[in-house]
Amino acid sequence: MKDYTKDIEQHTPLKRISHFRFYEELNDFLPRKYQKKIFPYEFIGKPSIKDTIEAIGVPHIEVDLILANDKSVGFDFQMHGGERFAVYPVFESLDISPLIHLRPKPLRKTKFVVDVNLGKLAPKLRLLGFDTLYKNNYSDNQIVEISLRDKRIILTRDKGILKYSSVTHGYWVRSKNPKIQLREVIKRLQLENNMHPFTRCSICNGLLQPVEKSKIQNDIPPKIIQQFDNFMQCNTCNKIYWKGSHCDRISEMVRQLKIN
Repeated sequence: MKDYTKDIEQHTPLKRISHFRFYEELNDFLPRKYQKKIFPYEFIGKPSIKDTIEAIGVPHIEVDLILANDKSVGFDFQMHGGERFAVYPVFESLDISPLIHLRPKPLRKTKFVVDVNLGKLAPKLRLLGFDTLYKNNYSDNQIVEISLRDKRIILTRDKGILKYSSVTHGYWVRSKNPKIQLREVIKRLQLENNMHPFTRCSICNGLLQPVEKSKIQNDIPPKIIQQFDNFMQCNTCNKIYWKGSHCDRISEMVRQLKIN
């Protein structure tokens, strides 16, 4: 009788093992048992390191440096088994210029497209002057398309969006609290000096421009007309703004964001 054992062995994929260690905020994407420690990863074939990192749960857009056995490698590196991988997020202060940066350079102009889970964050960003697109019916595909077309940073609570291979700029917002979300985004993207409050409409994202008092006096309460002289109007939805008590609150919020 023919022995099929060798045929079976030849056609059975060999399982391989490599070891991973993720650093800093990349641990936010990992199960607790893998956080801040070296762990084994079993695989078959020769997958790319990019596909493997995303299979583990970390979006490629969050990664800026991968070391394979202490050597810097790109996303196209094919795993063979036996490697030790160290995976790092963006470095704020450490100069890694001789190594392979995996994240694209920051966009020259900071603009956002925000997913449905961050509806309360969008108007806060607009109040600070950031060009922020948001609709509660954007699909994931639409968000990615808008990001690529307009060169916008995706802000999301959905890790899956950031795993689209075409995504170049995005950030997974960790907090569920809108106030903390704003601070998180400003600090993480280092936008403390890019805030320009009172320049955008918090409702529709349009730009604000000065408007003569005489042109809008029939559109706002007489008490406001008597109390204020300077007004701004949205060039898209025509909403009218004036420097009421909310301006002091926004100014204090900006001050706190810059010092904390």
